[in-house]
Amino acid sequence: MLKQLKIDPVNRILDANLNRAKEGLRVCEEVIRFVLEDKALAADFKALRHKIDFAAKSISSRQLLLIARNSSQDVGRKNQSHEMKRSSVKDIFLANIQRAKESVRVLEEFSKLKNPKPAAAFKEIRYNIYIIEKKAIARLNR
Repeated sequence: MLKQLKIDPVNRILDANLNRAKEGLRVCEEVIRFVLEDKALAADFKALRHKIDFAAKSISSRQLLLIARNSSQDVGRKNQSHEMKRSSVKDIFLANIQRAKESVRVLEEFSKLKNPKPAAAFKEIRYNIYIIEKKAIARLNR
């Protein structure tokens, strides 16, 4: 019989927010790549996703994060009605850049419980998102 593992709720938070941050950045990257066709800015988004992966390696093993995942029973799993409404590509971009910023902030805070070094990396990533967001919105507003 397999021994039941105690699920670490911090790992669950970290796993959910790693996924959310990278997904949000990926959606933004696709807008920049395919709508604006801005190769350099798309590369900036891709680099941020890779920096998140790198910082995550110092928090917890990928295996422990996966063990903590419980998507089927997540009380926040259901879509909110506002999540289903988008009127433009810019709306999609804005929703996803916000999702990425919020998730990286959560990663910054909760990684402090595991290892302060990646917390500093997540803070730097968050500020880089602010910078890239400003550039992207300026382009989307043209």
